[in-house]
Amino acid sequence: MAISAISCWELGQLVKRQRVELSLPLHEWVCTALEGDIQVFPIDRAIALKASQLPEHHRDPADRIIIATALVHDTQLMSFDSAFPSYTELGDRLLSS
Repeated sequence: MAISAISCWELGQLVKRQRVELSLPLHEWVCTALEGDIQVFPIDRAIALKASQLPEHHRDPADRIIIATALVHDTQLMSFDSAFPSYTELGDRLLSS
């Protein structure tokens, strides 16, 4: 399993805006949550370029980075975001409800 590094940033933003409350300080919570076999994919040049080429089905650039991460790493993506199915580039990579 893996997540995009931008997901850590997004969680930090949610905590800062008090939209999410964690049982531990952010850094501790993230470190605990990512223990084990969970890999964090960094945002590299290939991901940044792929994200810049994706259509803007919604305005969240972080979500396009998450989608680009799945495409570059040729992995499946789990999301309940209603805009993600609009990204036909994901093909059968998208796992959703």
